[in-house]
Amino acid sequence: MNTMTKPSTLTKKTFALVGTGGRSPIFLDPIAGLYRDSCQLVGLCDTSPTRRRFHQQRLSQEYQIGPVPDYGDFDLMLRETRPEVVMVCTPDYLHHEFIVKSLESGADVISEKPLTIDAGKCRQIFEAVQKSGRKVRTIFNMRWSPGVGKVRELIAGGAIGRVRHINFEYMLNTSHGADYFRRWHSRKEFSGGLLLHKATHHFDLLNWWMNAIPSTVSALGDLVFYGKKNALARGDAPLTKYPRYTGVAEAENDPFRLDLGADPTMRALYQNAEADSGYIRDQNVFREDIDIEDSMSLLIKYRTGEMVSYSLNAYCPEEGFRAAISGDKGRIVYTEKHGSHIITGASKIIHGDEEATVHLQLQKHFSEPCLVDVPKAEGGHGGGDPLIQEQMFSPHPPADPLKRSAGHEQGAASLLIGAAGNLSMITGQPVSLDDLLPLPPQATQLTDLV
Repeated sequence: MNTMTKPSTLTKKTFALVGTGGRSPIFLDPIAGLYRDSCQLVGLCDTSPTRRRFHQQRLSQEYQIGPVPDYGDFDLMLRETRPEVVMVCTPDYLHHEFIVKSLESGADVISEKPLTIDAGKCRQIFEAVQKSGRKVRTIFNMRWSPGVGKVRELIAGGAIGRVRHINFEYMLNTSHGADYFRRWHSRKEFSGGLLLHKATHHFDLLNWWMNAIPSTVSALGDLVFYGKKNALARGDAPLTKYPRYTGVAEAENDPFRLDLGADPTMRALYQNAEADSGYIRDQNVFREDIDIEDSMSLLIKYRTGEMVSYSLNAYCPEEGFRAAISGDKGRIVYTEKHGSHIITGASKIIHGDEEATVHLQLQKHFSEPCLVDVPKAEGGHGGGDPLIQEQMFSPHPPADPLKRSAGHEQGAASLLIGAAGNLSMITGQPVSLDDLLPLPPQATQLTDLV
């Protein structure tokens, strides 16, 4: 009797996903579509059966695959499916639990950023990597967009000499920025605050641009715009009268309103799942229980002497960032202006112009400034998503001379800046990253880290 399976199934790498909310399609769709000949999705895990059913239907209709085995019990999924790779896309405070269990089961891990939300949880991941010998990849989409890649090329090529200082300002607007205050992200126990959940992208970008390892952080931050107290102080008491937005007549003209019923994916993933998940996706941004900051400033010092001045504000009228990079032979000024959007799972709710505009200026000492062309790319996160998906899921990913892939140590170098910033905001004192979780002491460049 011939018991051999088809050759194609023998060569497929097996993947399982935990967390089927709004970020999960960045992992699910490439496996189900472009890379289906080399990858196989063997398990979906989420506490909400409604969300699992939504993705089962979507994968069947759009990609003609399934049904995929789905689970409410992560341990059971690991035992029954034995995936080679587990993709972690849960709320941030749970990342370490699923990463550690996956490593202990013999699987590699691909984790959404941040790797986790504090040094203690990060230490558990480090210990599990060491014991298991398995690998953890941290997803930093921002590294992969062509504009920031061009900045990395200029710096690495010595265009401005050695980088000495960077001013980095990030602006979230009253659509995208406000969305963090509607969700679980608005509680520090779940997200670590925006210094962990959002700014980890920016800290990683700074580390990667300079190929440097952070050492010391001083921070200031506060909740100055969102939250009930701030609304009342501005005379916006009417905006505080309801706990959520969907289905509330009083909220109909509220400029901060998000109507889950107005978008099919939002309705399917969140509104319809409220009964079995208990999660309210559209909470009022001017309620009382918000405890994260919406305005933050940091000073960061690096092992090799570089300095960074960083700011993040989540209530701006525009969205994007500006980086002024000063070297001992010149200066780079890089700006991106973003169209604001809200990720919904399989689609996006767009507010304003979706396409980002990019401006890259190089000025060497004693020379006139010149504009540097930035290639355009298709796909999410400024064209970064397709490139990082290729690295994750292609059986033969292309060479990456910019060294954009990040493991657990590089992921920690980013999250520890945020963790140190959170502690500094409490104590009013500078915080050494080595006091939180020492990275390899002999390392001087980010590329010395896994």
